Amino acid sequence: MDMRKMLWLLAFVLLAAVNADGQVSFGNAQLFNEGWLFSLGDKDDAHRVDYDDSAWRKLALPHDYSIEGDMSPQLASCTGFLPGGMAWYRKHFDLSGEESRYIYFEGVYNRSEVYLNGHLLGKRPNGYVSFLYDMTPYLNKEGDNVLAVKVDHSKYADSRWYTGSGIYRDVWLVSAPAIHLQQWGSAYRLKNINTRQATVDVDVETAQVDAEASLPLSAKVVVMDAKGTQVAQATTPIGVGERKTVVVKVPQPHRWTLDNPYLYTIVTRLFQGGEEIDRSEMRAGLRTLQFDANKGFSLNGEWMKVKGVCLHHDAGVLGAVVPRDVWKRRLQQLNSIGVNAIRMSHNPQAPALYDLCDELGLLVMDEAFDEWEFPKRKWLEGWNKGTPGYDGSSDFFEEWMERDVQDMVRRDRNHPSIFLWSIGNEVDYPNDPYSHPVLDGSSISQPMYGGYKPNQPHAGRLGTIAKRLAAAVRDIDQSRPVTGALAGVVMSNETEYPGALDVVGYNYTEDRYPIDHQRYPRRVIYGSENRHDLPAWKAVGENPYIFGQFLWTGADYLGESGPWPARGSSAGLIDYGGYVKARGWYRAALWSDKPVCYIGTYPIGGRRGNGRRGNGWVSIDAPDVWNYRDGQQVRVVCYTNEPSVTLTLNGTAITEEARYDSINGVFYWDIPYRPGILRAEGNERHSSYEIATSGRPYALRLMADKATLHAKGDVAHLTIEVVDEKGNVVKLADNDITCFVRGAGRLLGLENAHIQDTSNQRSMHRRAYQGRLLAYIQANGERGDIHVTVSSPLIEEAEMTLPVQ
Repeated sequence: MDMRKMLWLLAFVLLAAVNADGQVSFGNAQLFNEGWLFSLGDKDDAHRVDYDDSAWRKLALPHDYSIEGDMSPQLASCTGFLPGGMAWYRKHFDLSGEESRYIYFEGVYNRSEVYLNGHLLGKRPNGYVSFLYDMTPYLNKEGDNVLAVKVDHSKYADSRWYTGSGIYRDVWLVSAPAIHLQQWGSAYRLKNINTRQATVDVDVETAQVDAEASLPLSAKVVVMDAKGTQVAQATTPIGVGERKTVVVKVPQPHRWTLDNPYLYTIVTRLFQGGEEIDRSEMRAGLRTLQFDANKGFSLNGEWMKVKGVCLHHDAGVLGAVVPRDVWKRRLQQLNSIGVNAIRMSHNPQAPALYDLCDELGLLVMDEAFDEWEFPKRKWLEGWNKGTPGYDGSSDFFEEWMERDVQDMVRRDRNHPSIFLWSIGNEVDYPNDPYSHPVLDGSSISQPMYGGYKPNQPHAGRLGTIAKRLAAAVRDIDQSRPVTGALAGVVMSNETEYPGALDVVGYNYTEDRYPIDHQRYPRRVIYGSENRHDLPAWKAVGENPYIFGQFLWTGADYLGESGPWPARGSSAGLIDYGGYVKARGWYRAALWSDKPVCYIGTYPIGGRRGNGRRGNGWVSIDAPDVWNYRDGQQVRVVCYTNEPSVTLTLNGTAITEEARYDSINGVFYWDIPYRPGILRAEGNERHSSYEIATSGRPYALRLMADKATLHAKGDVAHLTIEVVDEKGNVVKLADNDITCFVRGAGRLLGLENAHIQDTSNQRSMHRRAYQGRLLAYIQANGERGDIHVTVSSPLIEEAEMTLPVQ
């Protein structure tokens, strides 16, 4: 082997772990995020090599230019009152060597055009799919190369939620020999498994290239366990542009479960004349899925309830650029309160998010589209307010629908966490746009915007499109069922849409569960989008044929906002900063197997109770605050899975017996306020929670979720709290806080989780909300220390040092 090939293979081995995150399944993939130039606005001839970009802004990817803009009531509520627009990115680079070169984008929002040295490599209108272009024919082997990317998000109100704008996910440069493995061509399928052995089919595919193999090609598939020990292997001859399936047998297999998400690694090695020329690695989880119209869903033969949440792809002030560490903390928070499944709403998301679900043991419903051939309403002045807009993705749907959904399946099919492929969300929303005579006189829980409208597209089209999309999915993967999230079940039942699906999701239509279970006894039904109330969960828990639900939502998100000022929706179990909200604790009491106890409070009394609802209202969103006027009547609510609870104030038991609200499943007391420490404790499993009266703001306090940062891009979450002289968090504080960062890191953003904070999303100062602020601190690749100082007028500042190794 010559030295050049030896160095190439060494680099490949060193970067193998990185390749997995990049979803690149051939060659040597390296991050290509540094050294880009950016300019907002359309630029004539910016694709040309000789275009003058000397005044353009220098930046590193990923990059979301919408979140850098100013929120304005003149913009659209659906996308969080943030701007879009057109923009260009350019990158100058030199390359040498004879390898083929490819460029891989994990996601560009949206309507992208990619040019190399003035030549158009391709266009991809969908802003959520990943795509790859061959740069080899247009590369300069010596001298400067110019990669230019046009992003056209001029139709900025094209979504019902915040999308972001730009090259907002990672970009990879791939070097490969002329003959190599096919992108997304490696896949595996579990055929059978028992305690002694697992039989696995592994697909090996080589790329269709204009090259002939001078020596015979062969492929070797090796399976390694979690410790890196080889446990199985198989070989096969293969040709250029050919796909083969080999069978490997894994002894004493470990199953991928939610409690123990065990991951193997499957390595595919491509040889030419006995010399390795390419390889790919994929992690694999061995598990079985079963769906039954009467018994629901089983994982590895165990029937279970799916306790899922829907997630959009933003993270508040970070916009659409969400680092892996941020997603990990969010998923861990959700998992800690009983969540075991994630619905990717309503589009393919960043590859790192699926990797994390594999590692943490979370099921995934992967989803392709929110609209099909016609646009939906996009609310511009607040959710369901005013006159909607109709920009969207429907203009390119017909041309790209099969390719987009198949690229989602090809990219993501090796993730054991994925158990459902969804081809659409609420595409059957009544009269938005499809209509049907059944809407005259029908009772549908979603707004119908009137009865049957014969001038609207006929709902029969839903079945036609669903059959095309379902066939496209099954052409790639038949190991998981195809599903869709239905908003107008009554209308869709009059079409072929449900019949095109293997599993049928119902959005907010729990009343249809028993009716349709009886009417369609072979239909597998679940809640694909649901409210947070107890009756919606009882409809799952009390009916074995309903296998689960997905709450709307897991986390607060940008867009789909109410009227100004509001930057998004507060429907989540966790807030923008990833902290568990009161309703998250409420959900934990319903879903978690661990003992749970939480107390929250709100004032009652007067003509309308707390001014919003009457005294009979028992909230699932009560804040954990204990600061009121002396003697004021306060309702204390307790979210717990304990059978009974004792409430004490300053160590003395409250004599009033707890009342129980059967509608929400909540204990509560109405007591006069006195300052001190309020504590609740379960009488069986002894879970507890306490809140204390706080004084005036005295100082800031810093806490980090990690003591050391280890790599470029590593992110620490610094919680900044406003405390009184006793160290109690002042939950009512809204101090203006400034954050200074020096050394080997940078401030990504300050998040206060306030839904109505429309101030600059990237400022170094921000007001606390409920006595708290979150700072995202990212390592910049240098070794040394990150020094963080936070300050606020008239109270003591705080400092912290984070070493970077």
